[in-house]
Amino acid sequence: MTLTKDKLIIQIQNQINLTKPKSRQLIEQLLEIMKTTLANGEDVLISGFGKFSVRNKRARRGRNPYTKERMILRERKVLVFKTSGVLKEKINIT
Repeated sequence: MTLTKDKLIIQIQNQINLTKPKSRQLIEQLLEIMKTTLANGEDVLISGFGKFSVRNKRARRGRNPYTKERMILRERKVLVFKTSGVLKEKINIT
């Protein structure tokens, strides 16, 4: 089962007793803060969960898997997530 944004909103609504629109607004604002922070090149560290950061990938050689044509893949930024020790332990307990 995947935890979607809608399921997260419903859980916030039920556990904190907020209305659904307020729960949606809370989640949307949280995600917007995270996106803006990452877009500005800053890391997002959530204690007990993990760290989101943006890394630069250099240009590199690659190939099209369908045509086998060689090409140069452009430089780009990627989002990286590193789990905290607490989350690693929780995942590995089950």
